[in-house]
Amino acid sequence: MDDILPIIYVSGLLIFLLGLFIFVVLQIVKTRQVENKFNRLQKKLQQEKGSAKEYYELGSIYLDKKLYVQAVTLLQKALKTDAGGVEEENKALIYNALGFAYFSQEQFDLAIRNYKEAIKLYPQYTIALNNLGNVYERKQMVNKALESYEETLKYEPNNTVAKKRVQSLRKRLVPSA
Repeated sequence: MDDILPIIYVSGLLIFLLGLFIFVVLQIVKTRQVENKFNRLQKKLQQEKGSAKEYYELGSIYLDKKLYVQAVTLLQKALKTDAGGVEEENKALIYNALGFAYFSQEQFDLAIRNYKEAIKLYPQYTIALNNLGNVYERKQMVNKALESYEETLKYEPNNTVAKKRVQSLRKRLVPSA
């Protein structure tokens, strides 16, 4: 029995290291794919005019890299490019991304404007509704934040973010006796 314990320990360690190795390799592959896409889109858009989708994809990569100013420029180009050919839902995605970029730069009024535009184009866009509620909270506009989260729950009753925020905001609004 004493001989089997080290074998179990070494086997467990090898399984853990194999799992860690696989995880690291997958992360490297994913990062390389994103970087290759980033480089390809950047080169293409420097040489020629791209589609709204390409500007949006590159803008999204900039958002992931936390390069918000560059993301705003690209997302605005996405809206101007193919202005009539972009579906309402896709325009809503772009406006939501723009709102996020402005929110991340603490330009809350611009974020609100873009989130509202996204919701106007696609009223059941729960992510934009949650984002709007979040920015209202940051601006200490509790009633508007609550309205936004409640609107989210109309379209998606099991939305955990909206549920938690509604509960929290209602507690803040209850007058203390």
